[in-house]
Amino acid sequence: MKLKKILLTSTLLLAAYSTTMQAQQTQVIAHRGFWQTTGSAQNSITALVKADSIHCYGSELDVWLTADNQLVVNHDDVFKGVIPQDATAAVCTTVRLDNGEPMPTLRQYVLKSRELSTRLIVELKPHRTPEQETRAVQGIVRMIHDYDLEDRVEYISFSLHAVKEFIRLAPAGTPVFYLNGDLEPQALKDLGCAGADYELSVFRQHPEWIAECHALGMKVNAWTVNNAQDMEWLIAHNVDYITTNDPLLLQQILQKNKQ
Repeated sequence: MKLKKILLTSTLLLAAYSTTMQAQQTQVIAHRGFWQTTGSAQNSITALVKADSIHCYGSELDVWLTADNQLVVNHDDVFKGVIPQDATAAVCTTVRLDNGEPMPTLRQYVLKSRELSTRLIVELKPHRTPEQETRAVQGIVRMIHDYDLEDRVEYISFSLHAVKEFIRLAPAGTPVFYLNGDLEPQALKDLGCAGADYELSVFRQHPEWIAECHALGMKVNAWTVNNAQDMEWLIAHNVDYITTNDPLLLQQILQKNKQ
């Protein structure tokens, strides 16, 4: 009963916020970087640089562990005929992205990030075995530490095992989010997650989860949101972050709501 009262009070307080305040609180995350622009491509280093150039809060990227235990950046489990889990890093980096860049290693991505300001939103893709995911998490966390980027990184995954490993191995307080959309806010809190990072349709079905996350001291991100009306709905519901393929559109909406 006490928790219900807390949640009800928090919901009422959140509803009292003005649209202006909501717009100021919502941050922009570029999905796979800012790639819908000249010379860019999904998960390319150029996409990272472009996201930084328009001052996105974060630039999301996808990571695979290769057959020789190296880390490469790409979304697809099969990309232009190459399966990152089955190929060496040397083979993966011979594959060209749509803008002509080679598939980057995570090390190359991290090195470039040191010159920038945008946060790295690192998604570890689900692998075939928990052992692969643990090795990947170990390598990612170690690399982020070695390049002194621990205060500019957040970790996300659809794999519950990977999420638990990031929580276990990353420094205390590092934001870690679960993507799958099947856990309620209290369950996320109990795991040690920083909040809910769910597809838009989950929040459409459970809008109360946004207020519940905030009542529990957690953050909320919605993905992948490319429609202006959906962006407006999420801003009105006071989400903390929106991940989008169209960061310029989201920035325009946020700016309009400030006026």
